[in-house]
Amino acid sequence: MRRYLLILSLLATLSACIDIPQAQAPRKQAVHRQTVPFSPAPEYRQCLSELGAQHAAFTPLPDQYFGTGCSTVETVRLSSLQSDTASLSLTNLGPVTCHAATTFAAWARYGVGRAAEQILGSRLSRIETFGSYNCRNVAGTSRRSGHATANAIDVSAFVLADGRRISVLDDWDGGTPAERHFLRVVHASACKRFGTTLGPDYNAAHANHFHVEADGGKFCR
Repeated sequence: MRRYLLILSLLATLSACIDIPQAQAPRKQAVHRQTVPFSPAPEYRQCLSELGAQHAAFTPLPDQYFGTGCSTVETVRLSSLQSDTASLSLTNLGPVTCHAATTFAAWARYGVGRAAEQILGSRLSRIETFGSYNCRNVAGTSRRSGHATANAIDVSAFVLADGRRISVLDDWDGGTPAERHFLRVVHASACKRFGTTLGPDYNAAHANHFHVEADGGKFCR
């Protein structure tokens, strides 16, 4: 019996001296976060270059998606445009697609600015708008408007350097013969440049503005 107890004591001592590896918690792997720089598509970069060549003042904007068919993708915020002789200020413009902006810049210079000097005898100084981006449908339909993708602008009036303000609402039918002629000329010019151009002759909803949209269509009213 004493011998049995001695053997048990010896085994306990040896067990205490054995280095039993302990289970180790798995190491946490380092997470490397990479910031991807903004890199616009080649077509967008080309468009921005063209807009700069038109001497427009603008800021490129990040893409945003708002769901339900509304987004501002490859857009800019226009600060001013250029006519043949002066800088043109703008009002109420939010994000607008670069493609629509380049079309708008060309129309403002060659269609509106030159018509103002030739027909009204004064240079253009400002284009007033009701805005560009707006997440909404075409009135009376379930189809998204061009405004829902910032591809359309609503133009309400033109201000000349001599202080005259020619508005679509007041002067399409109520202006002087020269003012009415001017508005019809710039409307026709927009029809040649934009896919869709709508004015007072289209319906009552457009009695106070020109809707110009760079959609690749062929609709002028």
